[in-house]
Amino acid sequence: MNDIYIYGASGHGKVVLDIALHLNLAIAGFVDRNHLLSTFEGYKVIRSVPSKANYIIAIGDNYIRQEIAETNSNDLLPALIHKYSIIGLNVTLGQGTMVAAGAIISPSVRIKSNCIINTAAVIEHDCVIEDFVHISPNVTLCGSVIVGRGTHVGAAAVIIPGVKIGDWCTIGAGAVVIKDIPNGATVVGNPGRIIK
Repeated sequence: MNDIYIYGASGHGKVVLDIALHLNLAIAGFVDRNHLLSTFEGYKVIRSVPSKANYIIAIGDNYIRQEIAETNSNDLLPALIHKYSIIGLNVTLGQGTMVAAGAIISPSVRIKSNCIINTAAVIEHDCVIEDFVHISPNVTLCGSVIVGRGTHVGAAAVIIPGVKIGDWCTIGAGAVVIKDIPNGATVVGNPGRIIK
């Protein structure tokens, strides 16, 4: 693989850089729209991904990650998996998906493109995670959970087995989701309740 670029020179960019360095990948630099940045973490920052370069999007905001993926014609990296994560049998990970340190992904999970599986998240068997989802640190998805496109699951949230969460939802930190959630909803509390 050629040198790679990390798109996003901020906090999540540091997490992706850590994964890449643990994997001994060659980092060409960062890409960021902020014209005030010329370097980040010791790497040069440029404004766009060079032609035919490999890159991964290191931005936590699901809407922005989708916009970048849909407007950039360059090659996304295959999934970037921290060497201190655990990946079970028959797991599929889409292009541009990132798995952080301590994450556990059990057998037969399907995670689509440009997702973030953050530090110490647990994704149990047979879950399906659609494109542009952000699973925050210490989240637990029990077996056979479906998480819709663009949804953000906040830190330490728990989703019980078999629940379906719609597209572009926000699940608050620490929420315990015990029933299906419609598209666009915001859920907080234990048990989880829809507030928007």
